[in-house]
Amino acid sequence: MKRIIETKNAPAPLGPYNQAVLKNDTLYVSGQIALNIETGDLVTENITDETQQVMINLKAVLTAVDMTFENVVKSTIFITDMNDFVAINSVYGSYFDEAIAPARETVQVAALPKNVNVEISVIAVR
Repeated sequence: MKRIIETKNAPAPLGPYNQAVLKNDTLYVSGQIALNIETGDLVTENITDETQQVMINLKAVLTAVDMTFENVVKSTIFITDMNDFVAINSVYGSYFDEAIAPARETVQVAALPKNVNVEISVIAVR
């Protein structure tokens, strides 16, 4: 049976989906964008701060089920401009031990919700 994961420490879903779903020991975290839950504002001044906020939101969802970025086995990064790859990768990489970093793909897309520049989803396992 699957368990729906909700935390007040990460942005609420923008549509008919949940922040995350836990099935057995696997957590499927929906894509997070740079919405600051304390202010309700999007963090889009620069790609570094935007990516940092995305990672903070992902961490909040992982923490809700007593997981960390060490539990992440797969991630997907959606970006609107491949020229931002290096900056995004720098922030993203600071959350992982490179020796045990998850599998990942990075995909450039035409647009993202709320016109953000980056969205990241993860899969984590206990």
